[in-house]
Amino acid sequence: MFQALTEKLQSVFAGLRGQKSISEDNISDAVRQVRLALLDADVNYSVAGEFVRRVKEKALGGAVLKSVSPGQQFIKLVHDELTAFMGAEETALDLKGKISVVMLCGLQGSGKTTTCAKLASWIKKTEPNKRQLLVACDLQRPAAVDQLQKLGQSLEIPVFALSGETDPLTVAKKAMEMAKRDGFDVVIVDTAGRLHLDQELMLELEKMKNFLEPREVLFVANATTGQDAVRTAAEFDKRVQITGTILTMLDGNARAGAAISICEVTKKPLKFEGVGEKIVDLQVFNPRSMADRILGMGDVINLVKKAQENFDEKQSQDLEKKLRKASFTYEDYLKQMSMVKKMGSFKSLLKMLPGMDSLGDLDFSDKEFGKLEAMILSMTVIERQEAVELTHSRRKRIATGSGVPVDDVNRMVKGFKRVKQLFKGMPNMKAQAQKMGLKDMINSLPKDYRG
Repeated sequence: MFQALTEKLQSVFAGLRGQKSISEDNISDAVRQVRLALLDADVNYSVAGEFVRRVKEKALGGAVLKSVSPGQQFIKLVHDELTAFMGAEETALDLKGKISVVMLCGLQGSGKTTTCAKLASWIKKTEPNKRQLLVACDLQRPAAVDQLQKLGQSLEIPVFALSGETDPLTVAKKAMEMAKRDGFDVVIVDTAGRLHLDQELMLELEKMKNFLEPREVLFVANATTGQDAVRTAAEFDKRVQITGTILTMLDGNARAGAAISICEVTKKPLKFEGVGEKIVDLQVFNPRSMADRILGMGDVINLVKKAQENFDEKQSQDLEKKLRKASFTYEDYLKQMSMVKKMGSFKSLLKMLPGMDSLGDLDFSDKEFGKLEAMILSMTVIERQEAVELTHSRRKRIATGSGVPVDDVNRMVKGFKRVKQLFKGMPNMKAQAQKMGLKDMINSLPKDYRG
């Protein structure tokens, strides 16, 4: 994501590392290069200009820290301004009121229907007591209604649709009657994609917004379209007063234009980002996390969030006790791998670690990670509990059972012992686990699996 921009910015930072101090000359050259990098990434022209103006002003006007190099100071300034331009803080979804209506709008092909389901999935996870209703008001795109119904079925969330109806406002009215009658708490409305130049369709959207009186009007923007999405968001905001934006397709060949510009131009927050094709691949937009990713610093913020969501507190405490007593077994190791897998693909988790995103040739698949799991599953119960020594004959049987060479089993055993020794007597398990847990699991894998 944003690889070209990241590389150009890192090149600018590298040019300042050899400087002894910040000066008018070296900062002017650096901000000129930053501006060109931003424009090349399809950032809005006026936004790019304002961005470098602020960075230069603070670089030359701020107090110089003797203990910090010019390069480090400049990186911090760029990071802080990126964070500020994208909203500074996370913005909560407004689900207040007896029935909270959330209406999604945007261009055709931006991923609104899928995003409706992703948003419903996110609400189901974070607000499990709220009853949700999905409403199919995209009557322009063939099969849009069927798509939403299938997604709703997979989530076990009802979808309201009227077969044969051509007026989305009629569908919306009937849906609200049902929501009030049956006691739904949240209503998520999918609308047809439309160009802001299409007056008839924009008027239709205005009528729906006026009737529904939604708590949230979320503009869905395809991040691969860059600055075009920003211009369109501004036009939609004029007509229906959007409350925020959801960026989609950030897992693809995204351009930084929308992410950096859209909040500054519309003055409305970025609320969510789509980071994959799965229904669970929607996360709250965190400006600091995005700034980290743009500058190639990984995504520790969201990595920690995933860990907190998927690791049970009691299990973590039990694990800590086992590690301290050196009673950590292969069975425990297997459980830990299962919990890590719940956080997402292992390759995507590696990319979230600082410095790993630049490894474009990282060849690590979940299939290869599964081989390690297969080796442990090929052990007998007493072997997984370390009640017997893993002799050569036992290792050979494990290799045959899991379909790998004996050398791989030997490396797995050696890696397991290394992990066990590392954590034994560790003073602060909770703090260190976040920093080292994934890394040490990687190091315990056979070399061929690490890419």
